[in-house]
Parts: sequence; C-alpha cells; structure tokens
Amino acid sequence: MSTARLVRVLVAFCPRWPVAALGYSDEEPVAVIEDHRVVAASASAAELGVATGQRKREAEHCCPGLAVVGRDRAVEARAFEPVAAAVATLTPLVEVTEPGSLALDVRGPARYLGGEEALCREVAAVARSALPERYRRALRVGIADGRFTATLAARHGLLVPRGEAAIFLAPHGVEVLGDPDLAGLLVRLGLPTLGAFAALPTDGVARRFGPAGELAHRRSRGLDVEHLDAQAPAEELSVRTEFDPPAERVDVAAFAGRSLADELAVALGERFLACTRLVIEAETEHGERLSRRWRADDRFSIPTIVERLRWQLEGWLSGTAPEPVPTAGISWLRLVADEVVPASGRQLQLFGGRSDADERAMRGLDRLRGMLGPDAVFTAVVRGGRGPAERVVLVPWGEPVPELPAGPFPGRDPAPAPAIVYREPVPAELVDADGQPVRVLSRGRISGDPALVAIRGGPWVGLAGWAGPWLVDERTWDPRARRRRARFQLLTADQDAHLAYTESGRWWIEATYD
Repeated sequence: MSTARLVRVLVAFCPRWPVAALGYSDEEPVAVIEDHRVVAASASAAELGVATGQRKREAEHCCPGLAVVGRDRAVEARAFEPVAAAVATLTPLVEVTEPGSLALDVRGPARYLGGEEALCREVAAVARSALPERYRRALRVGIADGRFTATLAARHGLLVPRGEAAIFLAPHGVEVLGDPDLAGLLVRLGLPTLGAFAALPTDGVARRFGPAGELAHRRSRGLDVEHLDAQAPAEELSVRTEFDPPAERVDVAAFAGRSLADELAVALGERFLACTRLVIEAETEHGERLSRRWRADDRFSIPTIVERLRWQLEGWLSGTAPEPVPTAGISWLRLVADEVVPASGRQLQLFGGRSDADERAMRGLDRLRGMLGPDAVFTAVVRGGRGPAERVVLVPWGEPVPELPAGPFPGRDPAPAPAIVYREPVPAELVDADGQPVRVLSRGRISGDPALVAIRGGPWVGLAGWAGPWLVDERTWDPRARRRRARFQLLTADQDAHLAYTESGRWWIEATYD
C-alpha cells in the first residue's frame, strides 16, 4: 500500500439540506423521510426530539403536528447546483459528493486569496449569495487535513490547524465514521470515541476488523485519504455521445447517459480499474460548456454514475444556476474517469457488500434497457397495502424508487405472501355444508362455515381448512368509491391454498400459495 500525503481540504455544506431544498424553513416542524426513516429534520423539529434514523411513527410521536415529506434527490441536486456553480467561480476544482456538500483542495485558492481563513470567508460569502436568504446563515465551512476531518470541521465551522486532526477528532463518537455496524461493535467493545479507537494498534485493527476497519482506523487517527492508491489514469478514460436534435429534457439525456455509464464501466473493467472521481461535461447547441466534478463515497458503479448524471442534468437544465446558464438543449455529453484506483482488492463493507454477480446483473439490465427502451424493463418494489396485488409496484429500471406508504393497513392478509397473484381475479363460488352461499354479515360474522369451493365454474372441491375473514372498508366517505371486502384463506382437500375475497355478494380468487 502506497503512502499518500494529506491534503488540506475545504468542505462547505448545508445542514438539513433535504429540508431546505424542498422550500421549508427551520422554523417549520418538518421531517424528510426515505425508506420510512428520517433522513433530515428542521431545527424546530430536532429541538422536539426528531432525529435522523427514526421511524416515521417515532418522529410523529416526538413532534405532534410534524409535517412529513418524502425525499426528492433530484430537487436537492437542482437546488444545490447554483451553490456549486458559484463556488466554482473561485476555483474550477470543486468536487460534489452529494447535493448539499462540496469540497475543494485549498492549496491554490488559499494562496491567491490570502490564506485559509480568507478562503473560508470568501467561499462562505459566495455560496451564501447563491442560497435562498432564509437559509444563508445555516451554511457551514471548515478546513482540515483530509476530507473526513474537514467534513467534521465544517459541521462546527472550524479551521483545524495543520497536523492537529487527531486531537480534533478524538472526542467525536464513532458513529461519525458512517458505518453503523462498525460503530455498534466498537461501542460494545468499550470504544465509544474516535480517540479510543485510534489508540488501538494498527496491526490488531487490521486483523480484527479487516480493510474497512483499517481505513476507519486511519480516519480516526487523522490520516484520512479517500483512497491511498488513487491517481489520475495513465490514459484518458472518457466516453461521449451526441444528441441530434439536442436534448432539452432530463429523461432524454439521462437515458443516453446510462449507455455512457455502461461504456465507461467496460473500459475501466478492461484495465482492472475503478473510478473514484467522475467529471460530467456537456455542451449546448449554442456552444455553452458545462462541467462538474463528482466524488464517490467509495467507487462509482453504473447505478451511482447514472444517479449523479441525472442529478447534474437536473441542475443544469433547470436554468437556475449562475453563468453559464444553458440557453439551448445539450448537443453532446461526456463522462471522464478523472481519478482511478485498482479494481482488485476492493474494500467492501465490514459485514458484506455488493457482489460481482450483482454488478454483472445490473450491467445486463442496463444493456437490456438500452435495447428495448426506457419503459420496457421494470423491477418489482414491495410497498404497503392490504391485498397482494397492492403490495408490489413496478418501477422502470434505473429510475428513482418512489417513496412508498408505510401503513398501517387494517384488513391486510397475514404472512406468508402468496406466490402467484393473478392479473385479474378469478371468479369462484363458496358454499357451506348445506349448499348455501357463504356471506359475510355485520361485524365480520359469516352465514356458515365454508365447505366447498368451485373455481372458474369448475367442479366443487371440498375444503380441508380456512381462515378469515380480514375485513377491508375503504373510502367510507365517498359512496361512489367505497369498497368493502372480506378476505379468506382457503385450503382445499387437494392441498391447494388460495387467497379469496368476497365483494358485493360475489367471490373471487386473487392469489394462490405455493
């Protein structure tokens, strides 16, 4: 492993950016939800106990009247592009890791602006000028040795002197390492702070925690580098596509960008390299040149390249950035692997990570989507709902997964889920031992125990068992849209298991268990 020098890095970030990007102020009690957990909360909500990582119900319990909104990364990127563009007027080497946070090497800018303190003031002033007035005071800027330490310094608005990163980091809790599994393990081992973790011998950490733990240990000691062996590629690694006519919509350009991402991944794979810093370049029909650097948390994969590309296109094509503002559609788009590392010996997460098979599967889906079109390849996403057909939504491959409701869902049939869900429910008949149709009465009572079932007008089959009913009463306020159903699980004498429901006096089979 090569020895890398530490670089003085400036980080500017906006706390609670997901809240601000959606137009809310810190005075409004707001929580932004992703995957049914809080990812950001306004200052007023945080004061009442709403914290990152909480489930929606926990957050609402802490803060009555809390406004809960779904996360929209495209909106975040579009809102942050003016900030990145403004700071880029000071130095072109601005790197964006995610919307709401940017970084830059301070060496050149600090020299011509009169030192690091002056650079902090200038970056803060320029960035704040591009932010909405209600959020300007929230911007934080910090400088330290390495990106990790600088990010923590920015949270406090500090300039950490050269060589004092370890002292600054020591009192911070291990959760700031960004690996919940590792942090939980360290706390259980009696190592709750970075200082305590840093005091462990390096060799012992490498044997006990592996490469990911070793990197975290370096960070806790103030020896942070993004990748110890990162370097500029020996040859230019770039891919480009042209648009005729020029692309004026994000989805058109992003669709072509998926093919570019695949081409770049193939080129990197042939050289056994992985990309850690990506440059996205474009030119409009009027000759306006656009460029932005993106830094990966680990290494770029096809999905993360496409995600950053979509975010960047949202920012450019929205027309909200400072000069140059695109005045026409994009005529060509280019991706450049600006910094690479050897692909061998990849540092996975401490407790597992994405496999090579996963990467190959994603690449195959990308190629299939490129051949068949953007609306031909879908992935199934499980969501909340009462019936089995309601709990799965098809999302176009590569598109952001919409925020899905978390429930509760009274009347939902119990686990396990059926293996086969029919596109259209199958008509059936259900009778009791006297041959009378089974009806669901008030309060879930039934007219008689189910004894025989006939499906699609076929022969009557005896039932070996049944369970239910699970009652569903939806849209009770709208007589025209009101829906009353009662679901049953049926096990036939042939050992076939079905999920059935009755509505308006008729019976249907909507799913079958395997």
